[in-house]
Amino acid sequence: MTEPLLRHLQGRGERLTVGALPWVAPVYRLMPQVAEVIELPFAHGGLQLKARGRLARQLAGRFDMAYICPNSLKSALLPLLAGIPKRVGYLGEARIGLLTHRLKNPPKARRPPMVAFYSALSGATDAVNDRPQLQMNAAEVDTALAALDLQRGGYDVFAPGAEYGPAKRWPTGHFAELAQRLELPVVLLGSAKERDLCEEIADLVNTEQPGKCRNLAGETSLAQAFSVTAAANCLVSNDSGLMHVGAALGVRQVAIFGSSSPLHTPPLNDRATVLWLKNDASYQPPLDCAPCFERECPLGHTRCLVDITAANVLLKI
Repeated sequence: MTEPLLRHLQGRGERLTVGALPWVAPVYRLMPQVAEVIELPFAHGGLQLKARGRLARQLAGRFDMAYICPNSLKSALLPLLAGIPKRVGYLGEARIGLLTHRLKNPPKARRPPMVAFYSALSGATDAVNDRPQLQMNAAEVDTALAALDLQRGGYDVFAPGAEYGPAKRWPTGHFAELAQRLELPVVLLGSAKERDLCEEIADLVNTEQPGKCRNLAGETSLAQAFSVTAAANCLVSNDSGLMHVGAALGVRQVAIFGSSSPLHTPPLNDRATVLWLKNDASYQPPLDCAPCFERECPLGHTRCLVDITAANVLLKI
């Protein structure tokens, strides 16, 4: 979702280095406007001032400006410690002294879609129309498919995980039923932490239709997962990182939303269909609780996802 911001910056002549955690760094290496990617050696949680100080000394004097996308205090520390003269970001978490150019952080209820939210850091006034774009090398895609024994357009991809929590995950039984009703084989993608979740789906499907579903969660690199997604007939996913990857690659997709909102993080893709019961006038009783943005359903029923059936999704594929 930060790709349009980088496109704006590169378009006005800025040379771009991106600092990213290792699990997301491969995404930025696929963006032609990025000249360099620095993998940040920081663990989750804590300020880790010594580690930030060491890296800051290595970066000192290299950069004129920093655009700080996350709203956290610790994300603004490295640019300050590295002595970068101009530091642009949104106000939040006591960052007034850390930023030199500060944008007001709108309340969540009035916050624009995240792509426009990030693009505004560049000062762009037309950011609301931005759409992320990723470019895959055709030869690299073919190499990845050959290594995994897959054929272009010969399978559908499911991404049943969602790092944020179960309130964003369509039930595994629903994914399994959908896979059983599709004509093409199904490939499951996700992280190593999502392998058991995907294996549950694969077991349900393959018990009835042996070999129909293949679990690649945790078995591919991020670049390979992108190649598999780029060459799929269709992608079915929750509101997740792979949903945005599919959108940026222009893949035909169905995105299933529950506790989150497609008004905030939509798949910006003309070939995307969004299923969200909150905005379905025919669904009764209305989902007054959505979007709650919680990791787990506060009411314990996750009706916003359970009541989206495999038949509902099948009609959109």
